[in-house]
Amino acid sequence: MIMQTAPFIYLLILISFFGCKQDSKIDVSELSDYYSHTSIEIEDADSMLLELTPIAGPEVVPSPSCLAVLPTGELFVGVDMMGSLGKEPGKGRIMRIADKDNDGNYEQITEFVKVDNPRGIMAMGNQVFVLHAVFNDSTKIAERMDLVVFEDQNKDGIADGPSIPLIKNICSPAILSKRGTDHATNGIRMGIDGWIYIAVGDFGFHQAVDRSGTKLTMLGGGVVRVRPDGTEMEIYAHGTRNIYDVAIDPFMNLYTRGNTNDGGGWNIRFNHIFQTGEYGYPSLFKNFTNEIIPALADLGGGSGTGSYFMDDDRWPEQFNHVPMMADWGRNQLFIHYVDMDGPTFTQNEKAFIDLSQITDVDVDGSGRMYLSAWDGASYTGSPDKGFVVKVAPIDLEYEPFPELEKASLEELGKLLQATNGVSRLHAQQELLKRPESEVADISLQIAKDTAIHLASRVAALYTYTQVTCENGIAELMKISEEPKMREFALRALTDRKPCLETVPLDLFIENLKDPNPRVRAAAIVGLGRMGQPEAAEALLKLETPNTKRPEKGTEGPHATPNPDIILPHLTVKALVQLNAIDACLRAIDTNPHLALWALSYLHDAKTVSGLVAAYEASDHEALKREILHTLARLYQQEADYDGSTWWGTRPDTHGPYYYSTTWDASGDINSFLTKELKSNPSQKDFFTGLNERYRLKISELGTAYTEKSHEQPQVDLEAIKNKKGQVGKSSIEDVIVAMGETKGDAVQGKALFIQQGCIACHSVEKGDAMKGPFMGQIGSIMTRNQIAESILKPNASISQGFASILIKTKQGKTYMGFVTAESAEALTIRDIAGNATEIIKEDIESRKELENSMMPPGLVNALSFEELASLITYLEQQK
Repeated sequence: MIMQTAPFIYLLILISFFGCKQDSKIDVSELSDYYSHTSIEIEDADSMLLELTPIAGPEVVPSPSCLAVLPTGELFVGVDMMGSLGKEPGKGRIMRIADKDNDGNYEQITEFVKVDNPRGIMAMGNQVFVLHAVFNDSTKIAERMDLVVFEDQNKDGIADGPSIPLIKNICSPAILSKRGTDHATNGIRMGIDGWIYIAVGDFGFHQAVDRSGTKLTMLGGGVVRVRPDGTEMEIYAHGTRNIYDVAIDPFMNLYTRGNTNDGGGWNIRFNHIFQTGEYGYPSLFKNFTNEIIPALADLGGGSGTGSYFMDDDRWPEQFNHVPMMADWGRNQLFIHYVDMDGPTFTQNEKAFIDLSQITDVDVDGSGRMYLSAWDGASYTGSPDKGFVVKVAPIDLEYEPFPELEKASLEELGKLLQATNGVSRLHAQQELLKRPESEVADISLQIAKDTAIHLASRVAALYTYTQVTCENGIAELMKISEEPKMREFALRALTDRKPCLETVPLDLFIENLKDPNPRVRAAAIVGLGRMGQPEAAEALLKLETPNTKRPEKGTEGPHATPNPDIILPHLTVKALVQLNAIDACLRAIDTNPHLALWALSYLHDAKTVSGLVAAYEASDHEALKREILHTLARLYQQEADYDGSTWWGTRPDTHGPYYYSTTWDASGDINSFLTKELKSNPSQKDFFTGLNERYRLKISELGTAYTEKSHEQPQVDLEAIKNKKGQVGKSSIEDVIVAMGETKGDAVQGKALFIQQGCIACHSVEKGDAMKGPFMGQIGSIMTRNQIAESILKPNASISQGFASILIKTKQGKTYMGFVTAESAEALTIRDIAGNATEIIKEDIESRKELENSMMPPGLVNALSFEELASLITYLEQQK
C-alpha cells in the first residue's frame, strides 16, 4: 500500500477543499450521448451485418451452460450434462478451446478441469473463476455451491491443481440437493470497479462464507459481490426472481433479465440494478410496489440466461453501448436500447440473434463475440446437444490482442484508454499487479485528463481507487469537483468499506443538493455505507413523492419505470443502514412519508413507542392513519432464514413477509391497535383492512376476506386417452414432422383445449385458478416442436416445478397433484380433476416429488394431424 499521507497534511487538504465552493453545474451530455441511439434507425439493427461461425458442437461441448473468453481469444466453456434438474454428479467439466494461429480452426482443445454444474465462468489472466455445485464424495448428493478460482500458470490449458475457494455455500443446500440448480446461483462478471458480481437465483443462500470469514444469508434472489481475493463479500441488491447473469456497463450500471415464473404468470422483468435496491420478489412486487424499485419493463414469457454489455466501437453503432440479454426460452439474443431517465433508464427491446436455447455470451479483446446454445439438451442435459459459435461484424478486421504480461506501464495505460471495455478491464487488472506508486501516477493522470473519453477516465479512476485505498481520498475529492466525474468519484470514495474511514461526511451531505440526480444517488448510497448517524438529518430533508399503495385486489406497477422513486428508495435504505430511529421520529412532522417509510423497517421497541407517542400527539387524521399503517407493518418481521426451504415456482405473493414471525414489541402493537379500534368503532373497516393487508391475524380487528371460487370442469381423461385416431396410430417422429407441415386453426385449437381436458390442469389467463403448468405464455417459452413433444411425451418433458407431488398427512390421508400455492404455513394441492385442497404444513408427514407427469400419455390419440396442429397453434399463440 502507498505510504499513508500525514494527518496534518490531509487535514489541510480537507480545509482547502471545503474552503472553495464546489461547481454545482450539471454535465451529463457525454454520458447521455454514450447511450443515445437517436442517430440510427433501431429497426435497422440487422444481424445480417454479422458473420456467425460454428466453433464446436456436442462432441466437444455438450450441454454448454456458460462460457467465458480471455481477451486473447481462448474460450472456456462450462459443460453441464446434469442440466438444471439432474442430480447425478460427474457430468460436468470446463473445456478450453483455442485458435492460436487465427485460421478459424480451433485446434487446441483441452479439458481444463472437471467440475459439477458449472453455472458461471470468468477468465482473467492466468485465472479462471468458476461458480459450481459441489457434491459430497460419499453420498453423491449436492451439498453446496462455491465460487472458486483455478490457475493455469504454465498455460497448458489444464488447471494447475485444486481450486482456491473464494465463497463457500452460496446456495441453499437443502433445496439444491432436492431440485438441482434451476433456481440456484449462476453467472459471474467483473465490473471496472474490480468487484466480482454474482447473480443469485431465488433459492437464495444460507451462511455463505468468504475467505475472510464474513458470513451472509439471503432469502430469495439478488446480486452479491466480492473482491477477486474472496474478501469483503456483501449483498448488492435484493428481490430479483431467478436471474442468471449480470450485465455491467463502463459506468457501473448493472442490468438483469429475470427468468419467467413457472406458473404464476409473472413474466421476464428487465431491471436496472441499484446498489442497496429492493426489487420486491415475491413478497412486495404485487401488493407493496410503493416500496420497491420497479423493473424497466415486463417482457412477457421467456427464460433470461446469460448477459453482456456491449462496449466496443469496432461494432456497428446499432449494436454498441447496449445491454445484450440471452433468452433460452425465446431462442434469442436480445438488445435493450437504454436511454437515460434521471438516475435510471427507459428501454426498448429488440430481437437480435436467433440461437437455439442460447445460454451465455462473452466478447474477446479483438471484438469477437462468443455464444453458447443448449439446443434442446433437455432439463437434465444431453451428450448429443449443444454448440458454441463465434459472431463478428462482417467488416471487422482482426487485431491480435497484446500479451499483457509483457506490456510496459505506458502500453497498459494506452489500453486503459481503449474504446472497448474488454481492453480497459484486462489492462486494469494487469496494472494492479505492477508497482503501486507507478500505477497510481498513470491512472490518476488519465482520470484527470478532460480530453480523454469518459469511459476511460472512469476506468482509470477505479484503477487508482483500487491501488490507493484510503490514501487516494484527497485526489478523489479533487476529481469530485468536476461535474462530469462527480458521481463516479463519490462512488469510488465509498466503494470499499475498509478504505472509507477518513472519507469526509460533509462532502456527501453537500452533494445531496447536487442538480444531477445520479450524483445525489451516489451521495445517498455513500452516506449509508459510511454508517455515520449524523447524516440522517440531511437525508430526511429529501423531497419525496407520496407513492400510492396498490388498491386491494390489484397488482401494483412493478414493471413501470419510475425515476421519481429511486432517490427516496435509496434514502430509506440508507436511513435503515444508519439505524436512524431518533432522526426519523423527529421528522414525522416535517417529512412524514419518508420518515414513516424508513421506520417501517426499523424493528425496535423505541420505534414502536415513538410512533405511538407521535400518533397521540397528532390531530391530523391522514397522518394518524399513516402511523397506524406503519405500526401494522412493524407487527411482524421476516423470520431468520435457515436454508431448508424454498417457496417453489408459485410462491405466496401477498406480502409483506414470506416467513413472518412476531417479535418483542408485537404485543404492544397488538394492544395499541385493538385499543384504538375500541375507541373508534366507526373505523372498523379501516382496521380490518390493516389486518388483511399486513396479515396481522389479530382476531379483534376482524376480516372480510373470502376466497374466490372457481368452477372446475369434470373431465374423463381415461376415456379420452384410450381413443385411437390419426395421432394415436402414428409414430411420434411422424407426428412431429406433420406438425411442422400443418398450420392448424387457433380457433379450433381453443375449442380442443377444452374438449381434450387440457382445461382441467392448465389455465391460460392470469385471473384463472392456478392449476398445473400455466399456458398463458407457453408460446414464449417453448417452440412448436417442444410444445408437441411435451403433449406427446409428458413424462419426458415435465415442466419445471410441476412434477406430481405425493403428500401424506399425519392424519393418514394421501394427496397427489400439483402444488398451486404455497406459503410458510400452508400449501394448496390440486388433483388431476382440478379439485384443490389446502393442507397445513404442520400436518404433513411426508412430501415426495414423483418421477412421472400427472398428464397421462395418449390424451391426443383420437385427434387428426390437423386437429393436433390446431391445438398446438393455439398454444403457440399464448405469449
